[in-house]
Amino acid sequence: MDKLKRPLLGAHVSAGGGLVKAIDNGEKIGAECIQIFGASPRSYFASVPTKEVAEQFKERLKASSIKSVYQHGAYLPNLGTADAEAMRKSIVNLSTHLQISNAIGGQGVIFHVGSPKKGDRNQALKRAVVAMKQILKSVRGDAQLIMENSGSVKKIGGSIEDLQYLFTQVNDSRLKVCVDTAHSFEAGLIEDYTPVKIKKFLDDWDEAIGLNNIPALHINDSKTQYNSQNDKHENLGEGYIGLSGFKNLAKEKRLAHTSWFLEVPGFPAEGGSASGGAGPDKKNMELLKSCFSK
Repeated sequence: MDKLKRPLLGAHVSAGGGLVKAIDNGEKIGAECIQIFGASPRSYFASVPTKEVAEQFKERLKASSIKSVYQHGAYLPNLGTADAEAMRKSIVNLSTHLQISNAIGGQGVIFHVGSPKKGDRNQALKRAVVAMKQILKSVRGDAQLIMENSGSVKKIGGSIEDLQYLFTQVNDSRLKVCVDTAHSFEAGLIEDYTPVKIKKFLDDWDEAIGLNNIPALHINDSKTQYNSQNDKHENLGEGYIGLSGFKNLAKEKRLAHTSWFLEVPGFPAEGGSASGGAGPDKKNMELLKSCFSK
């Protein structure tokens, strides 16, 4: 990565058919790093792969062009919940995902902290602190627990202040933050990705938690307008951020240490449906790489 002097560029790819298939899928689209689901994203149940499967994955990774692997956590966990059983299941699920990351040599688990729903926000944040401390204490190793910012201020992580509070209160070197470009735009954190606004945006993050504590970015265009309080991703150049916004972001030297992951819907295959829907593809990958070309 030092030789590149820029972020690693990659995408969320399918691990359907076995974890090792994710590496093949990443290489097919020209990814340098990949994000995967280590278990079903729509279930509280998750299991750590066998030693044989984990070793097979690590050997294949070593022989590949993929430089780093991150996991995305399941969608169900909510560390802000006041429901004791839902909290128990959330902690177990995230702990297992962290164990999976350790087993396969991944960098960590990117996850949505959750929501206070109709409860007290401050209490929800305090519950999330206790839960994350418990997860990190119960699962040792190098894998990081990486909070993702939300596309709505109604959810935990919709503001930089939320994540600064959680980061400071948990106070663990393995707790990090992932910044999503679409979520930041949709939640009203950055109005447009011009050089001036990007500098202010990154200055705010640097002051809050330190840019060195942001190892990953989700690179998504936005299907909805600034401050829409929605979470709707769009292919690069097809949304309200626009390709020029990502070209401006690519010029930020302070992000050279990070890994960038596309989570876009994908362009339609030739002769296919107009909506795409297969997820990050080679065209989006090439567009992302083009943002760094001089």
